[in-house]
Amino acid sequence: MQMIQFIGRKKEFADLQLLLKKMVASFVVVRGRRRIGKSRLIEEFGKSARFLEFTGLPPTKGTTAKKQRQEFMRQFKENCGYSSLDVDDWGDIFSLLAKETATGRVIILLDEISWMGSKDSTFLGKLKIAWDIHFKKNSQLILIICGSVSSWIEKNILSHTGFVGRISRAILLEELSLPDCKKLLETMGCRYPHEEFFKLLGVTGGIPRYLEEIQRGMGVDENIKRICFCSDGLLFREFDQLFSDLFSKKKETYKKVVQLLANQEMETQEVANHLGYSRSGYVSNILNDLVKAGFLKVTYAWDLQTQKEKKKPRFRLTDNYLRFYLKYIEPNRGRIEKGHFDQQSLTAFPGWAAMMGLQFENLVIHNSEYVFNSLYLSREDILFDNPYLQRQTSTQQGCQIDYLIQTRYRMLFACEIKFSRQPLTLTVVEEMKQKIKRLKLPRGFAINPVLIYLNGVSDSVIDANYFTHLIDFSEILKS
Repeated sequence: MQMIQFIGRKKEFADLQLLLKKMVASFVVVRGRRRIGKSRLIEEFGKSARFLEFTGLPPTKGTTAKKQRQEFMRQFKENCGYSSLDVDDWGDIFSLLAKETATGRVIILLDEISWMGSKDSTFLGKLKIAWDIHFKKNSQLILIICGSVSSWIEKNILSHTGFVGRISRAILLEELSLPDCKKLLETMGCRYPHEEFFKLLGVTGGIPRYLEEIQRGMGVDENIKRICFCSDGLLFREFDQLFSDLFSKKKETYKKVVQLLANQEMETQEVANHLGYSRSGYVSNILNDLVKAGFLKVTYAWDLQTQKEKKKPRFRLTDNYLRFYLKYIEPNRGRIEKGHFDQQSLTAFPGWAAMMGLQFENLVIHNSEYVFNSLYLSREDILFDNPYLQRQTSTQQGCQIDYLIQTRYRMLFACEIKFSRQPLTLTVVEEMKQKIKRLKLPRGFAINPVLIYLNGVSDSVIDANYFTHLIDFSEILKS
């Protein structure tokens, strides 16, 4: 079967290409969310030279340090054409690999490095020694280590004294951009109207592996049902697999944390209180692991009156797939397993329209640079940008703004984000007027109401001349 065309990652690919111009060996780290396309990026880069790829065994119950070494040697013999070799020490294994790659342009990938080395306390030390004594002597060698457990890589490689001064590049791979997601789908023969495209991305986010599951010739609704609402669908099974692969024995605790954050962003102590932990240090480590895994984002509450961030960080679940799974798939697991969703259309699912609206909001906020550009703002101008909640007190009304941007020039941009099948009517103007009326503004500030939408707005909205900016978010696909 033909491999799907490689799309996007121009900056990261260019960074790797620069290594080919160096006169010394390179030690590279690539990390990022699971299924984000790390291995594929490196494999594409590997086409420029002799490429040797080694992958660690998944952390199943029966996986031992010895089995990891045995699997590495099996791959070594397969890659290098040996029929019989009996080596069972990482120092000897790396020495063999170094001899095999002592001359010429060669790229080595050690994939899922945390799986490969986590059960052997000598692994990292012997890798460092092998680099210092053997690998770096080939000036044309590029050693790339890669993994999805970013917290392990940061602790044991990037922040470890043993590897200080040895890392040439550290690449953090983010989600595929929305225009590149569209290109990827089109290379697969999947072409959809903008509304359908954003509906799909509301479920998958910009995760290439999830998009690769989409079947051409099948509508978006049918594809979502097939991968999410069937018991054998990839995204029905993915949540448990993801947490098992990344967090192993601690997976249930990590699941509980993201389940809490699916409903609202929280401070560390709030999460600890909900989980019944009297001390927040352990929970803080879990939250940081989830941030490094690409699932959460750290935010800080903003006080409009004092113009200052609150000191305590808050954690927001930003991964579109996890949000969708926890809000819609998990509560219906039993019914899905019994086939209750097989004959239903998505539009008939309870709360479906509201769910799609929330997922679209998350996509917009995740692609905030496009919003800034549409408002002619530079990142340097912005003091705060985030969803904004004004809690009701005895002196002020409650108010929620989908996305609030404050600049250093005493300007506020209150963004209303709408995912609608039809052009928006004057109702959206009245809704926004009420929100801004309740918002307690600092003295001397100006506020600009902004509408971010799909599928157009009616003439009545344009004629009302209320919104200072009308942003058609589908235009991002042309950038």
